[in-house]
Amino acid sequence: MRIFLLLLSLWCLPSFVSAEEEEATEAVVEYLAMTPKFTVNLAEPKKYLRVDVQLMVEGDTSIEKVKKHFPAIRHGLIMLFSGKAVADLQTMEQREALRGEALKVVEGTLEKHAKNSDGLRDIFFTEFLVQ
Repeated sequence: MRIFLLLLSLWCLPSFVSAEEEEATEAVVEYLAMTPKFTVNLAEPKKYLRVDVQLMVEGDTSIEKVKKHFPAIRHGLIMLFSGKAVADLQTMEQREALRGEALKVVEGTLEKHAKNSDGLRDIFFTEFLVQ
């Protein structure tokens, strides 16, 4: 009977260890606010876009890498946003398409300056105003 209990306890031990390892290796996910908010002139005179951007980043090293390259990311997004026409920002589908373009710009910027964009998971607009 003792041998059976000993074997049973040894059999269960690896499952506890692997659960602890999984918790330890879970990557941290953080939303990084790009501050200040973006306010850019649009293609039409006297029209502007104000947008608040949040980047979803996974992993401590990726978070630091993204923070380090905020100025380059900001530049790329300003160039993207300022070239838009008001007519291209009216519907939800158009805004979702812009979000996809913005994600590609951020990924491209990180590829160029940090040599990879592995930790970047998504981009979100938490405020969006066309005036």
